[in-house]
Amino acid sequence: MSAGFRAVQWNRHKLVYDGVLIAGVALYLICFLLLAPRLWPTDRPVTWEILRIRAVGSAVFLMLTIILSIGPLARLDRRFLPLLYNRRHFGVLTFCLALVHSWLVLDWYHGQGKLDPLVSVLSSSAHYGSFIGFPFEALGLVALAILFVMAATSHDFWLTMLSPPVWKAIHMLVYPAYALLIMHVALGAIQSDRSVLLPLLLGGAFLVVAALHGLAAAHTHAHDQPSPGRDWLEAGPAATIPEGRARIVTPQEGERIAIFRHQGKLSAVVNVCAHQNGPLGEGRIIDGCITCPWHGFQFRPEDGCAPPPFTDKVATYRLRLAGGLVLVDPRPLPPGTRVEPVPVEA
Repeated sequence: MSAGFRAVQWNRHKLVYDGVLIAGVALYLICFLLLAPRLWPTDRPVTWEILRIRAVGSAVFLMLTIILSIGPLARLDRRFLPLLYNRRHFGVLTFCLALVHSWLVLDWYHGQGKLDPLVSVLSSSAHYGSFIGFPFEALGLVALAILFVMAATSHDFWLTMLSPPVWKAIHMLVYPAYALLIMHVALGAIQSDRSVLLPLLLGGAFLVVAALHGLAAAHTHAHDQPSPGRDWLEAGPAATIPEGRARIVTPQEGERIAIFRHQGKLSAVVNVCAHQNGPLGEGRIIDGCITCPWHGFQFRPEDGCAPPPFTDKVATYRLRLAGGLVLVDPRPLPPGTRVEPVPVEA
């Protein structure tokens, strides 16, 4: 695979992924619509219109929580990697449901007035200066706008056009969007529904996401090989690097370096995939190529080039051995520069 490859390829894995995703969303909505009325307080019966609004809205929040959990789960346990491969499909479906939720709200609460529904929802509250009374609808609309930008730029065409760092910066806005949704629920549904269940679910979801990211960061830090200074860095014994895998070295400045062992020889490339800045060092060598664990993009270990006909490249680094220890020059070579692999001493 390559970032220069623009056609959408509907393979069996993607079809299964999307089928399970759509079926899961449909099952959740059906269960919510059937069970929620039984859990609602009897003194405040819920209408069908409000029930469907909350069904779709809660599905959006749950899906975004799962999306933010997939990344750290995949770092903690490689068995979650299949969920990561087509996470963009998950995100696009989340935006579509958020759009449906917004339309249902505007139609039910603001569709019968004289003003345009968007104008009505933004001008119906004058409490923009307070916290508790802040119009939660505006927070939801900002979150929807962020999800729209992410969904609209989800294709690899935009990834190539914007460059991976810019594209990744845009899609990191998913975290502000999640925070806005939390505030949207906290200042909206929680204020009108005094049930203790909703705050517990909201707080629990936030804690799960925060805890998973903290554990993933600690896991990454524990497997890093921090090295001070700017000269050749020590990366540990060569014999401890498993065949087909990598050791990640963290220089004092610059990107992490992934040192791979393939057929008894060592090569080093930058730990950032040319596709979506994925962690190459967490992948493995398949068919002679370093294979990114996120989406399967491949690069030759000796020169950082994607196999033909693809043209993507990543930076490489010089290596040497000294007394069985691996030393790496932290100064990256231009992407695609061939560096002769270093044989591992017996």
